[in-house]
Amino acid sequence: GAAPAATSPAAALAGFSQPAASQAGASLDGSARPFLQASSRHRTPRQKAWRMLRRKGWSPDYQFPYLDKLWERESGWNVHAENPYSGAYGIPQAVPGSKMASAGPNWQTWAGTQIRWGLGYIRGRYNSPRRAWLHEEADGWY
Repeated sequence: GAAPAATSPAAALAGFSQPAASQAGASLDGSARPFLQASSRHRTPRQKAWRMLRRKGWSPDYQFPYLDKLWERESGWNVHAENPYSGAYGIPQAVPGSKMASAGPNWQTWAGTQIRWGLGYIRGRYNSPRRAWLHEEADGWY
C-alpha cells in the first residue's frame, strides 16, 4: 500500500470533532505546537499517542500517520472498543484486554494506559507503527 503522508496531529485530526484541539489553536498548516500544549487531562487519545511516540524514540511526524490509520481501523480510538468474538479490547485491541494491566491498573478506562501498552506491543513485535500498519494492510490484523 501507499505510505500515508506525514501529518501533524492537527492535520491528522481534520474532519474529526475535536473541540479541545480547535480551542488550543491548532492549525491545519502543520503548526501543531498549540495543539500539543493542551493540558494532559484534556488531551484526546490521538494527542496522547503523538506525545508518547516521541518518548518511545519514534518521530511522530513520520510514525503517527501509520499509528492513526492502524488504531482507527482497529478500534476507532475508542477506549471501550470490544470485540466479542476475539476478546480484543481498547484502543490497541489487546487480546485479551487484561494484558494491558501490565501498563497500569486503569487499563479498562484510561487511554494513556492503553496507548502505553499498545506502543510497547508494537515496539516488541513490529519495531514501529509503520511496520505494524504494513502487517495490518497485508494480513488484516497486527
